[in-house]
Amino acid sequence: MFSGSSTFVSEVDQAFLFILIISVIFFLGITFAMIYFVVRYHHKKNQTVSQSSGNLTLELLWTVIPTILVLGMFYYGFIGYRHMKTIPPDALEIQALGRMWSWLYTYENGYQTDTLTVPLGKPVKIRVESADVLHSFYIPAFRIKQDAVPGMKNYVWFEATETGIFDIFCAEYCGDRHSYMLSLVKVIPQEEYATWYDGTAQFAPAAGPAGDAERKPGSRGPMLVKIKGCVACHSIDGAPLVGPTFKGVFGHQVTVITDGQEREILADEEYLRRSILEPQADRVKGFENIPMPLQNLTEDELAEIIAYIKELQ
Repeated sequence: MFSGSSTFVSEVDQAFLFILIISVIFFLGITFAMIYFVVRYHHKKNQTVSQSSGNLTLELLWTVIPTILVLGMFYYGFIGYRHMKTIPPDALEIQALGRMWSWLYTYENGYQTDTLTVPLGKPVKIRVESADVLHSFYIPAFRIKQDAVPGMKNYVWFEATETGIFDIFCAEYCGDRHSYMLSLVKVIPQEEYATWYDGTAQFAPAAGPAGDAERKPGSRGPMLVKIKGCVACHSIDGAPLVGPTFKGVFGHQVTVITDGQEREILADEEYLRRSILEPQADRVKGFENIPMPLQNLTEDELAEIIAYIKELQ
């Protein structure tokens, strides 16, 4: 009856169903009692007011019954919570880093993606962290949610029971583009995951293929601006977002605010580099002063992103 996409679906749905049934019973019972008393004790039928000194049986019932029901709800919630907090020792660990406004996933070999890829039928331990403000890692299909708190490492785990692609949301309001903080989890068979994971071993942490010195500069730019979260605030098609667009910026004059003073500056490679590494140094006029998460970029990654931006004319 409670089949779902993870091993937690049954426990969570049973707890909610139990609470729903109790709530419906009380709703119908109280509504019926209200209607009955309105009709039964209408003032036209009861001209003489009578006094009641109390009823011990009723007082015991409305004390004992709600207590039993609350304890039952607590039991269902507790066994599910205990299961969710007991992480299997052989779980595969992946970091989920929340930042305004995207998720970045880092695997044990250092490989990074903007889509979470996990094996079917294998416990997965998610280390949930934040680079800036409060976020919340939420996979509705798996019935799991864990807050991402700056300076803290929180953990949540799951075991997927069916293959497919499922939505990931941020369930904590985190700023202007909170509703755009969307991601996906892709569940694939264990054999396919092993092949995929082994294939990523040739990648240095967030870097290109080893030995591929002849690759075109900027070829990894589209991937890097996604996994580093750049496109959460900067478009590549000219549309204004929270920050200025990347399209057409290189080689043009830009009006910026530097140390409170307005000035014109040429958007050359030095400007792009400084804007990435020191985003508050030269704020483009007309955009809010929203702090950009610090990026842990290698020189190669920085060069790739700059080369890509230069191509967006």
